[in-house]
Amino acid sequence: MLVLSACNPDDKAKSAAGPAAKEAAAATVNGIAISKNRVDMIVKQGLASGQPDSPELRKGIIDKLAMQTLIAEEAVKKGLDKSAEVLDQIDLTRQSILANAYVQDLLKNSAASEEALKAEYEKIKATISGTEYKARHILVEKEGEAKEIIAKLKKDPASFARLAMDKSKDTGSKASGGELGWFDLSRMVPEFGAAVSKLDKGAITQEPVKTQYGYHVIQVEDSKPIEAPPFEEVKPQLAQHLQQQSVKKHMDDLKAKAKIEIVEAPVAPAAK
Repeated sequence: MLVLSACNPDDKAKSAAGPAAKEAAAATVNGIAISKNRVDMIVKQGLASGQPDSPELRKGIIDKLAMQTLIAEEAVKKGLDKSAEVLDQIDLTRQSILANAYVQDLLKNSAASEEALKAEYEKIKATISGTEYKARHILVEKEGEAKEIIAKLKKDPASFARLAMDKSKDTGSKASGGELGWFDLSRMVPEFGAAVSKLDKGAITQEPVKTQYGYHVIQVEDSKPIEAPPFEEVKPQLAQHLQQQSVKKHMDDLKAKAKIEIVEAPVAPAAK
């Protein structure tokens, strides 16, 4: 965000001769320096959002800053920098930038230790339970068609994958013979999950399973207890989680210690 700083002509003269003048200038506008540091800062913000640095990008930034400087200069000449509304907007923007800088500083200094990360991992790991299943299915529109498929599978269970490729209307799995991969039951609609939970390894449903999608014929290939992913795999997410928790606690403490008095709550305008 490019913020217009209000100043009067004397202020501008001081700014040109002050700290900004000591910085390397990327350009000057009527004697007012546009610092290279400011251009670099905007480039850095673009890099964070995936925009690569380039001479064309920097020229475009300098052009915008130059135009902004000219317009701000004209605004000061008109006395707009004395407007109560403009001053409120500048103050609000300044406050927002400072608050964001404070939060970023907190995040930078709230990195969790290795011990804290491992403790959080073990705490979450202890809550993981249940079973995950590896299964195939064939989805059709009519119950009769599902019963015909079950009858064929009773004679030849090994034909499940071929029948899925021929008959299933589930476009996401039919090409792989109805393969659904590993899943826990919470990911499936209740009727499907209930049917899977009753099947032994290698078993096929003896009756069609009706869901909102149609009629399913299901084969469970395998099952195993749900296991937590390796610590190193989830370490970045754990670090972010603990970091955010730390920042939230700090913010809650700040609010709890502050004296906040609401003089007048906002009132919605009356409907016409």
